Amino acid sequence: MVTAETLRENFVELLRQVDADIVLNGSLYNSFSLLLIFVLAITGLLVSRIALNSDVTRWILKSKTHWDNALHSHGFFKRLIHLTPALIIFASTHVLLTTDSLLYTVLLKCSLLYLMTVAALSISALLNTFEDWYNSTPFAAQASITGFVQVAKLMLFIVLMLLSVSLIVERSPLLLLSGLTAIAAVLLLIFRDTILGFVAGIQITANRLFTNGDWIQVDKFGVDGEIIELGLTNVKVRNWDNTISTIPTYSLTNEAIKNWRGMQESGGRRIKRAVYIDIHSICLYDEKSLQKVAKIRFIADYIKSKIDELQRYHKDNSIDEGDLLNRRALTNIGTFRAYLEAYLNKHPKINQDMTLMVRQLPPNELGLPLEVYCFCRDKSWVAYEKVQADIFDHIMAMLPLFGLRAYQRDSHLAALSGPAPPSQPDEAPEAIKD
Repeated sequence: MVTAETLRENFVELLRQVDADIVLNGSLYNSFSLLLIFVLAITGLLVSRIALNSDVTRWILKSKTHWDNALHSHGFFKRLIHLTPALIIFASTHVLLTTDSLLYTVLLKCSLLYLMTVAALSISALLNTFEDWYNSTPFAAQASITGFVQVAKLMLFIVLMLLSVSLIVERSPLLLLSGLTAIAAVLLLIFRDTILGFVAGIQITANRLFTNGDWIQVDKFGVDGEIIELGLTNVKVRNWDNTISTIPTYSLTNEAIKNWRGMQESGGRRIKRAVYIDIHSICLYDEKSLQKVAKIRFIADYIKSKIDELQRYHKDNSIDEGDLLNRRALTNIGTFRAYLEAYLNKHPKINQDMTLMVRQLPPNELGLPLEVYCFCRDKSWVAYEKVQADIFDHIMAMLPLFGLRAYQRDSHLAALSGPAPPSQPDEAPEAIKD
């Protein structure tokens, strides 16, 4: 049976053919051993790369599954081939060198560090692949795992660093871990944002507060756009002007943030806008004006029912139609409000299953606000703005038909003030009079 001692002795005999003075663990022997180890490691790495670029790549391209393509794109196989030189260095060290050699200790530790680093990088590639697979599933729209993947990577490399230090100093990892309590304050300071982001990520995921694709608005940071990446420490938001804003993850839980997801998941996008009516244009309808607006298709039935109601009221209360003080009459503002409600109820772009009303707000120095409150079926920004503009274009155009005017500060003040008196020339100075 071929053992390490046998191979080591054969290698010494082979080297003595070059130089008879070569002895085991001598400087010349160690130099040749080190050279041989590195030649074997580099050869193994090159062979592995050739195999990866030819056979493995061909197999991945022919495969019908997608997970192997994801592994290849994240460099999993490229990182994995580095196990070959690491294992060669580890095995060759045991064969060519003895345990009492300093070079043996150095190479053994280097090979183990190499192995642990390759393993950590390969696991990191696996985590990236798992994240890509998760993002392709319907669950990604409900909860993002980017933050948890980043935490896993962080813990992975912390463990790698801890094991590496323990290997170098030849101390137990548990002993080193217990010593970390002395520098816990420093670690908390360094990883403050990471810890806060991790806690915030748990809250966000557990309560489904935010996810990728949500439209958020954060006035404090000037953010108004769509979340494109929900990370451990930072959140990337693509604003509507195509700029990218980055905000701390923990700010999503302790700042006033508007999330438009509810609107996007609902049946419509709210239209809430008022037109200000000039109070001086509000009046009662006479019979002639009423007959004119009664021809409008949307409110013909409304006016007929209101006229019948008023006639019954006058009859029941013995009120003469010509009694201007005691009779009841329709107003142009009330009739216009009824027209708008009928118009919106017939509008094809307005969701009739959601709240729809036309209401008066308290009058102010700008007039009487007549507010339209409804929901547009199309929630996309451009289409929504077009529908809203079309509605208010129609409102402004219909106002004169009802004898109403929209308030406009300059024209209103000019109409009330009347023509300006002609200016008088300034009085000449005394010196000119003389």
